[in-house]
Amino acid sequence: MAKRLIPSFNRILVEKIIPPSKTNSGILLPEKTPKLNSGKVVAVGPGARDRDGKHIPVNLKEGDTVLLPEYGGTEVKLGEKELVL
Repeated sequence: MAKRLIPSFNRILVEKIIPPSKTNSGILLPEKTPKLNSGKVVAVGPGARDRDGKHIPVNLKEGDTVLLPEYGGTEVKLGEKELVL
């Protein structure tokens, strides 16, 4: 099994951020709290090319936080981590 997944073209690889189930003071949060689909960018592809062959870089970099669509992306399991491509 691959240890690293490298996206191609203008794709990005995102690790979902799981909201905490308990606050710092120890109060348990109910599961019915609205979840914000956000994630941390793990890997970024090199970018795409336009019709003239010029390189169009991706505006994101590793470590950025992004919002994810509810039903979008391709879920990938890499070891213990669940990632979205």
